[in-house]
Amino acid sequence: MLIGPPGAGKSSIGKNLAKRMNRGFIDTDEMVEKRSGKKISEIFLEDGEQQFRVLEKESVLEALQQPDCVISLGGGAVLDADTQSILREMNRVVYLEVSISNAAPRIGFNRDRPLLLGNPRQQWLSLMEHRKPIYESLAKYQVSTDNRKVNEVAEIVIEELNK
Repeated sequence: MLIGPPGAGKSSIGKNLAKRMNRGFIDTDEMVEKRSGKKISEIFLEDGEQQFRVLEKESVLEALQQPDCVISLGGGAVLDADTQSILREMNRVVYLEVSISNAAPRIGFNRDRPLLLGNPRQQWLSLMEHRKPIYESLAKYQVSTDNRKVNEVAEIVIEELNK
């Protein structure tokens, strides 16, 4: 289970991990988009954040039922109390840490990130101020993705999980 903010590399690293570990890969943001038939940015715009969170929670609960998968949670999925309770019981939750200077070029702070509209850097910092303690409290492992390639991070995650 990979958690962390936008730009941490959860999807890229998750795909790499799944391949290395010979497991399936699930990205809950992709599940939300399939379930709704809309991009996340469209859900936020047309239906609002609350409806997105409902779809996100349904997707997380469904993903957790799948055996032997690497799961990448959307950055805000950890805000749900039920999801937090489930993650606290899991042994393999990895918080992928990233600084804003490394996140910015990865995500480009574009319009497809609805919670980063306006002043993207300030919005990201604000999200992190609120979410970082949650990420840290839920994770059994913390791995920085700063200045590291996907392969490097995946190797570190595997080493941590095998300790």
